[in-house]
Amino acid sequence: MTTLAVTPRLPAVLSVARVRAGIEVRQFLRERDAVVFVLIYPVMMLVIFATVFGKSPIALPGGAGTVGFAQYFLPGMIATGAVLSSFQSLAVTIAVERDDGTLKRLRATPAPAAAYFLGKVAQVVTVTVTQIVLLLAVAHFVYDVALPTSADRWATFAWVLLLGTAAGAVCGVGFSSVPRSGRSAAAVVTPVVLVLQFISGVFFQVDQLPSWLRQVGEVFPLAWLAHGMRSVFLPDDARALEPSGSWQHGLTAVVLGAWLVAGLVLGLRTFRWRRRDDG
Repeated sequence: MTTLAVTPRLPAVLSVARVRAGIEVRQFLRERDAVVFVLIYPVMMLVIFATVFGKSPIALPGGAGTVGFAQYFLPGMIATGAVLSSFQSLAVTIAVERDDGTLKRLRATPAPAAAYFLGKVAQVVTVTVTQIVLLLAVAHFVYDVALPTSADRWATFAWVLLLGTAAGAVCGVGFSSVPRSGRSAAAVVTPVVLVLQFISGVFFQVDQLPSWLRQVGEVFPLAWLAHGMRSVFLPDDARALEPSGSWQHGLTAVVLGAWLVAGLVLGLRTFRWRRRDDG
């Protein structure tokens, strides 16, 4: 009688991805520096800036009233938080995991590669949503910032956040190949994000930036993510504070979509499971 060998059935991708998602979130929460500089940083900056400058509301052109500083600053903090949670977080952690051999060991297991990236996506979504809830709660309950009440504005919030976070995530995967080691990853990635914050109208009123610096910032997705968020949380009269005088939703979608595609192509071409010196 012939005995047939039975090949064990591998777990489905989504089942493995759920396990990876739990691992990724727990690992993130165990890293105190990541929690502070990725999750809590935007909330801290909102509190600091709103406390220091909160008594100086921003006047709208044409005598259309004023906007509180916390209300004007909130969209930029949501935007920068999304970039920190996606681009910076993935660029640093993937570089570290490549350097310490984690990616090499994962690749040697039967687990599908897609499960690893789905786990990272779950981490980005969890951190981003938590961050936004904290930001909105602090802005509304501490600084009396009025939140949008129309479905149209929340719909704009959803697609701008989705496109911007997705673009940041795929760009983070691609950029993770730039640091030469895991130890240098934070030193390489963090200054890039910090410079983008200064030139993208996150820390300053966007119409007060020098035009050439603003134009440089508009090449990158953070400026358009912040711009889209201002269209959600600021009154319509605040459009006059924008250099274009309008919210430019179409152009925002095009730029963020272009960065999403470019980041995806870059990530597919540059992602490595091993260190440069490991073949």
